Amino acid sequence: MSEQHIKLPEGSIEKTTTTLNLGPTHPATHGVMQNILELDGERIVSTEQTIGYIHRAFEKIAERRNLYQITPLTDRLNYCSSPINNMGWHLTCEKLLGVKTPKRVDYLRVIIMELARISDHLICNSIVGVDSGAFTGFLYVMQYRELIYEIYEEICGSRLTTNIGRIGGFERNFNDIAFTKIQKFLDEYPRVLTEFENLFNRNRIFMERTIGAGAISAERALNYGFTGPNLRAAGVDYDVRIHSPYSSYEDFQFDIPVGTTGDCYDRFLVRNQEMWQSMSIIKQAMQKLQDFKGAEADVYHADVPEYYLPEKKDVYTKMEALIWHFKIIMGEINMPAGEVYNAVEGGNGELGFYFVSDGGRTPYRLHFRRPCFIYYQAFEELTKGAMLSDAIIVMSSLNLIAGEMDA
Repeated sequence: MSEQHIKLPEGSIEKTTTTLNLGPTHPATHGVMQNILELDGERIVSTEQTIGYIHRAFEKIAERRNLYQITPLTDRLNYCSSPINNMGWHLTCEKLLGVKTPKRVDYLRVIIMELARISDHLICNSIVGVDSGAFTGFLYVMQYRELIYEIYEEICGSRLTTNIGRIGGFERNFNDIAFTKIQKFLDEYPRVLTEFENLFNRNRIFMERTIGAGAISAERALNYGFTGPNLRAAGVDYDVRIHSPYSSYEDFQFDIPVGTTGDCYDRFLVRNQEMWQSMSIIKQAMQKLQDFKGAEADVYHADVPEYYLPEKKDVYTKMEALIWHFKIIMGEINMPAGEVYNAVEGGNGELGFYFVSDGGRTPYRLHFRRPCFIYYQAFEELTKGAMLSDAIIVMSSLNLIAGEMDA
């Protein structure tokens, strides 16, 4: 922290501002990023943001990796909803490779992506509560993030960085335990979410801390390139699942919650409403899965032997399966030349992958469109003239994830 003396005309009182380093190693920054705040008392005069403290050069690393080895890199973008990152990457690969997935695979993916969205939103909104001084809601809903992680664990063996799914589908079919846990979540979480909303939605302290804080107009949000809940909170009903459907989202009925002011309070309300919509989508997907009978009820991947790892028992007993296993693992399959852009509705907004192939075995170029990287550019505008305490709650309501900014 340092003080700066502003020289004013003779006879005027000298004014002092304070420079405060908020981060990169500060618990309130929610990640490893730096905010240099110039303060007049506790009022923010200006800010300067610095990222790159955990930059891992994923896009360059991907140029030396085959397609499957890139999936774990996507886990480490927004790690609060990593299955959506995984699915987004696999859908991008499938678009380049011309892979058509069965409907049952699409519905299974939708279930996992919507569970991930709920997990992302409940973390974000409960942390907004913590930053306003309310810790109870965070502890309460975190139990249900744990239940979501148990579902991931049942499907793929992982929890946080899931590496879930494969090009063409899933590594294995969902077992009965996974479906039982999904149903348990659907049965119990609505009551918990209702109580969570009752704790905050009309809480006078919470409303005073969030209403009017970090507000942005629809026009400014669009100019910055906002997407996702932060754009919808400003009143723009853009959702990739509706405007550019993928994974058979066109088969589902759901609403797009929107706000009006684009402030912290509206962002909070929009994310809460999106959790209700996600639960509705999961219920519809569970119902649709019951319509598959016979052999169709066991389908969990497309028929793409060039990119889908064969079952281990076949690798041990069949020469063809062993050959495919070796070629896929060693990355010895040339992909078609071309370039594609594919986007999914991530927990934070439009998560896009721009993939350029020169016909080789690894991407020629790969770029991740990370929503957090775009939001963070607006941080100064959202906090200028606000109080120091507002900077913290604005940061958490934007759901800034350092891993996603620093890819």
